[in-house]
Amino acid sequence: MWRKLNGEHLKNPIVDEVERTLRREKELGNKLKVCIGTDSQVYGDTIEFATVIVFVREKRGGFMFIHSENTKQKMRLKERMLIEVSKSIEIAYPLCDLLDKYEVELEVHADINTNPQFKSNTALSEAMGYILSMGFVFKAKPDAFASSYCANKIVH
Repeated sequence: MWRKLNGEHLKNPIVDEVERTLRREKELGNKLKVCIGTDSQVYGDTIEFATVIVFVREKRGGFMFIHSENTKQKMRLKERMLIEVSKSIEIAYPLCDLLDKYEVELEVHADINTNPQFKSNTALSEAMGYILSMGFVFKAKPDAFASSYCANKIVH
């Protein structure tokens, strides 16, 4: 179930909630950009995933919607990084037409380091190819704040 940062659960399907939000922000005169990202953390035999939709208001801060889920599935780091990306795309794809309608820019953020010295870098080329092939703007660390900072705060 999707929620706000304050813990309040969203009552309607996420596409409806996003449309209502876009409409409200436009009426308030705010120019928005939407950034979607996912992060995960392993706790013993459980992996917690958090996906966020971050609404960035030009020169006026922002806010986010959050979706968390857990799995007991065992996986290697590279697989986990690619699942993070697929979770972001799963929510970005149904929002595309809506964001186009309201002329809102979309970025998909991956919590993957562009520095080859970091382990997550092993998933960089596949993640970038996946996101770009879907027609999305791709951002990786250090520019991927939706996954690296926003979603990260939820799973840590």
